[in-house]
Amino acid sequence: MQEYIATFHTHFGASQFARALKADGIRHRMMPVPRALSSSCGTCVRLWCEDAASLPREEEQEGLYRVEGSSYLPVEV
Repeated sequence: MQEYIATFHTHFGASQFARALKADGIRHRMMPVPRALSSSCGTCVRLWCEDAASLPREEEQEGLYRVEGSSYLPVEV
């Protein structure tokens, strides 16, 4: 299971994404964006899944990052 952080332009976008993850049964939680990452709204979604390519799409999504220890690696989706 891989850990990811998704950032968004708006809080509404983060909420919509979290709702889609819940519907798909993907473990997640909304939280403040880590200081090492930048985000327009300050809210992100931390999630755990096998493959980022299978994640729902949200047009308000700003970025997706794979968590590697204390580093965040951008993921192209």
